[in-house]
Amino acid sequence: MYLKALEVQGFKSFPDKTVLNFGEDITAIVGPNGSGKSNISDAIRWVMGEQSSKALRGGKMEDVIFGGTEKRAPVGFAQVTLVLDNTGHLFPSMDESEVAVTRRYYRSGESEYYINRQSVRLKDMTELFMDTGMGREGYSIVGQGRVDEILSTKSTDRREIFEEAAGISKYRHRKEEAERKLERTEENLVRINDKIAELELQVEPLRMQAETAKKYLVLRDEMRLLEISLWLENLEALKANARKLEIDLRNAEQERDEARSRMDALFAENEQFGQRMQEKDMEAEGLRTEAAQLDARTAEQDSAVAVLESTISHLTENIERAKSELEESESRTGGYEVQAAEQDAQATELEQQAAALNAELDKLLAQAQAASEQAGGAAAEAEAFRGKEAIAIAAAADARAEAAAIRAETEQIRSRRMAALADQETAERQLEEQGREAKANRRALEDAQEDAEAAANIISGHTLRMEERKKKADAAAEARVKLTMDVGALDNRIRLLTEMEKDYEGFNKAVKLVCQAQNNLRGIHGPVAGLMKTDGKYSLAIEIALGAGLQNIVVDREEDAKSAIAFLKQREGGRATFLPLTAIRGEELRERGVENEFGFVGVASRLVRFDPKYTQIFNSLLGKTVIAEDLDCGIAMARKYRNAFRIVTLDGQVINRGGSMTGGSTSRSTGVLSRAAELERLNGRASEMHRKLEEAKAAEEASRRELDAAQYELTTAETQRRAAEDEVLRLQGVKNQFDMLLSNLRESVENLTGEIEAIDGRIQENEARNAAAEQTVADREGEAASCRVQAEAILSGQSELLAQSGQLSEAIAAHKAELAAIDANREGALRRAADLRTLAAELSGDRSQKEAALAQYQRQIEAAQTEIGQRRAEQAQLKAQSAVISERLAGISQEKIALEAERTAKSRAGQEMNETLLNLERAASRLETKLTTSAMEEKQILDKLWETYELNHSDAQAQRIELESVPKASRRVAELKREINGLGTINVGAIDEFERVNGRYTYLTDQRNDVEKAKGELTGIIGEITSQMTDIFGQQFKLLSESFEQTFVELFGGGQAKLELEDPEHILDCGIEIKAQPPGKALKTISLLSGGEKAFVAIALYFAILKVHPTPFCIMDEIEAALDEANVVRTARYMRTLADKTQFIVITHRRGTMEEADVLYGVTMQEQGVSKILTINLNDMAKELKISALTVKKAYDNLEAEGMTVTVHGKGTYVAASNTQLMEEERRKEVEADLEAAIQKGRRCGMKEEEIRSLFELIMEDE
Repeated sequence: MYLKALEVQGFKSFPDKTVLNFGEDITAIVGPNGSGKSNISDAIRWVMGEQSSKALRGGKMEDVIFGGTEKRAPVGFAQVTLVLDNTGHLFPSMDESEVAVTRRYYRSGESEYYINRQSVRLKDMTELFMDTGMGREGYSIVGQGRVDEILSTKSTDRREIFEEAAGISKYRHRKEEAERKLERTEENLVRINDKIAELELQVEPLRMQAETAKKYLVLRDEMRLLEISLWLENLEALKANARKLEIDLRNAEQERDEARSRMDALFAENEQFGQRMQEKDMEAEGLRTEAAQLDARTAEQDSAVAVLESTISHLTENIERAKSELEESESRTGGYEVQAAEQDAQATELEQQAAALNAELDKLLAQAQAASEQAGGAAAEAEAFRGKEAIAIAAAADARAEAAAIRAETEQIRSRRMAALADQETAERQLEEQGREAKANRRALEDAQEDAEAAANIISGHTLRMEERKKKADAAAEARVKLTMDVGALDNRIRLLTEMEKDYEGFNKAVKLVCQAQNNLRGIHGPVAGLMKTDGKYSLAIEIALGAGLQNIVVDREEDAKSAIAFLKQREGGRATFLPLTAIRGEELRERGVENEFGFVGVASRLVRFDPKYTQIFNSLLGKTVIAEDLDCGIAMARKYRNAFRIVTLDGQVINRGGSMTGGSTSRSTGVLSRAAELERLNGRASEMHRKLEEAKAAEEASRRELDAAQYELTTAETQRRAAEDEVLRLQGVKNQFDMLLSNLRESVENLTGEIEAIDGRIQENEARNAAAEQTVADREGEAASCRVQAEAILSGQSELLAQSGQLSEAIAAHKAELAAIDANREGALRRAADLRTLAAELSGDRSQKEAALAQYQRQIEAAQTEIGQRRAEQAQLKAQSAVISERLAGISQEKIALEAERTAKSRAGQEMNETLLNLERAASRLETKLTTSAMEEKQILDKLWETYELNHSDAQAQRIELESVPKASRRVAELKREINGLGTINVGAIDEFERVNGRYTYLTDQRNDVEKAKGELTGIIGEITSQMTDIFGQQFKLLSESFEQTFVELFGGGQAKLELEDPEHILDCGIEIKAQPPGKALKTISLLSGGEKAFVAIALYFAILKVHPTPFCIMDEIEAALDEANVVRTARYMRTLADKTQFIVITHRRGTMEEADVLYGVTMQEQGVSKILTINLNDMAKELKISALTVKKAYDNLEAEGMTVTVHGKGTYVAASNTQLMEEERRKEVEADLEAAIQKGRRCGMKEEEIRSLFELIMEDE
């Protein structure tokens, strides 16, 4: 047998499928460092089952898969196939002549193993190679670290290779397997003994419970047949009674329907009366609406008449005021005319006085002329000055007269201005007063309009509010009705449950008797169920946990229990369990850590509420019971705590102490606790529902009141809106009158203001004229004084003439002054007359306007009076229509009274009929209730049949027996119940549980015997295997030691070596010491040798093993790396001596090893990270070339011996260059020619030029 081929794909640096074919000779695998040579030995080790990634020079098993390069993607799996020749049948279990072993590994971590393409286990692979020297623990693969293991300082670490060589690996494997089985057997034996000890504690109690349960089943079966038969008898009686009730009910319903028909007829007639009255009401409502409209129109006419009368009143006042102003204006105009005539008369008189004065002045001027002629020249000159003086005096007199006239005129103008100011002030005061009144009226009008709009908005709001409140009232009424129905149903349910509580429904007869008589018995507290409360979610679990304990009666003392028992015996009331407070003691569960378990709800005694004085009672009943969320959580807790306590789940499943389980479907609303919890919950809801009902009634009443209030507010708002609209009409008429009056007053004020402004202008003009006249007076008087002085100077000495002249001058001056004054007065009088006539004309114009206004006022009064007449006529017509409607309303009222009388009579008849109908309905209801009760009783019987025995009616009929007497059967049932109660707590499951536990106990006892027997057999097998291993290893170790001594001498050329057992008495467990004495040295242990000596000794040991137990093939990975060249050659040659029995595959860098090889595999890495294989058979090449295969190689050796260095160029040409001198040209050409010839002959052998060059390149790199 030998290794025929190795197929590698995706393994480490071999991504592509690579096949290496091996012959029976020595195969050498060469290549530079890192090219992937050792990956071949790793692939062989891996395919033979190696599981350690470290042994494969990796960090994890995924590292054996090609990981990719820059140019190549990673692959998804690694696969290696090993093809072995099996013609010698080294594998006895394999008949094939060729065995292919395959291993495949995926990146996901999955491994696949195949032998001849058949999927196998790793164990099958390991057993295939066991004791063949092959396999991952054999010595057929000597890796780079394997030599170190042989040379390890621990002698015990060397045993594996010796055991494999001795052929006891399979025995050790079997022994270890037997020891593991023995260990498992002992563990099983311990577990079985534990379970048997536990079952021994259960078997006897379960036997007693099973016997009691069997007796109970006999009694129960008898009671079952009797109860079923009694219930069926009762059921038939109920059905017969129900048939009679159905007939009575049909008759009652028929009478009720006939009464209802008569009642419906009365109601129909009553509804007709109601409809007729409704029609009358609608007609009356229409008439009232029409009357209201007529009243509204009448009120509108009244308002309009009131407005028109107010308008007439204001217009009359305006007329009176205008007439008064006209009279005042006429008075003022007449005064102005009289004053103007007086001024004209004064001007005429002044004109006459001026004419007389002019005549006198002419005389005086003539005298002055005569005097001046008499006076001569000087006198003439003086007279000239006198004349100038006189003229100046006259001019001054004229100016003074003019000033006086201006002042008089100014005084008159001022008087007129004062009068105009008074008139203006009066007009402005009237305007202001009327303006305030108009403004107040306007504000009142705006307020009235706002009130009208607000009333309209309020009406809209009230309308919406009334609709909302009506909806609210309807919703409140509907809610009240619904709540009334809900409260009624709730109260009925509470009443039913309360009656059941009072009657102790659900408790057995004995408990009922004791509880009903507790007033006559001392120390009775009541049943356990009545002394506790719990949340609804725990009620089912607590009820199941308590079981029959729910009906246990708590008493003060043992004597009280004794009295109650005597009472039951006296009354033949059955049996009951009593719990004296002075005797019962209980403890809660104290298991550590159970509170932290998943699904733990609580200890049952902590989940109920009770009076503290009952603590011992509930600790006794519930203290050792744990409530769990579900059965899975309960099972987990039971397993962890070895069924040390009872567990009940929230849905009522039970895990009893000891491990038995009870469960199935349960009713969540039939138990006493469930009923109590429901009653408590309903009582809690009842107060809330009654409160909600009262709130709903209050809300309904409040909504009705709100609706009435909204209706009242709406009516009030409509009344306010009508009043506001009337006020708006009245104030609008007043506003129009004020607008006209204010317009006239503003016009008068504007006229007076213009007159005052004109007067002010005249006054300013007169003041300027008066100032100018005063200045003229001053200038002329100064001029006259100057002339007087000059004249006096000239006439000094002519005193008489001067005096005469002076008198004349004075006379002339006086006349001229008087004349000037008269002229000025006359002009002023004329001017004043003109002004007075102008004012009179203006007053005449105002009068025409006022007369026109008077005429307009009068026309408006007449129009208003006409409209008042029309409205009063329309008002009378409306009142007449309203009277007609009132008469009709009175008639309708009489008709309604008559209809109401008829309807009352019909209603009375309807009430009597209703009473009759109610009586009939009560009778039908009673019958229906009886029928329902009968049906409920039938259902209860059927339910009891199902709940108690899980039988329907037909199945129960099949089990029915004939009863001699129903009372006798009832007494027998009572006796059976007493006997059953006398048995105490029954565990029907104990029968099956006993069978199961006893069967398991018997089975485990047999198992223990079998396990103990198997233990003895395994102990014997282990001893037998140990004996065989000892014998085989002793014999084989002696052979190996002898072979090692011989091989050492052959390899070292002398010396001695030996193998020693550290403890010959325990050869299977002791270490193995290697001692060696190379030639010329003392005998030493291997640890004291040099590195090369150690490696050589290890190689000698391997060869010794192969000589004794040759393997089909042996893979050596650079084991001679530490040797010198001479020892390498010795090793290679010695390997040749063993090649006839063992196929060698050597991974090497050394020339001596290559020289002995028959086939060379070159491993290159032309592509980064990817290994390639090049092959050359040196024997075939030598035959073809007819030269030694190493001739060329030796030529290069000679070159190196001469101090040359051989280098390989890229094309594979070898060039030798001297380190000290240049190579001779002839020698170089000769070598190149020989190499070229070798290449040509290699081509003829089928080899490629690149392969030959690469081979030489690899050889040179290894050297």
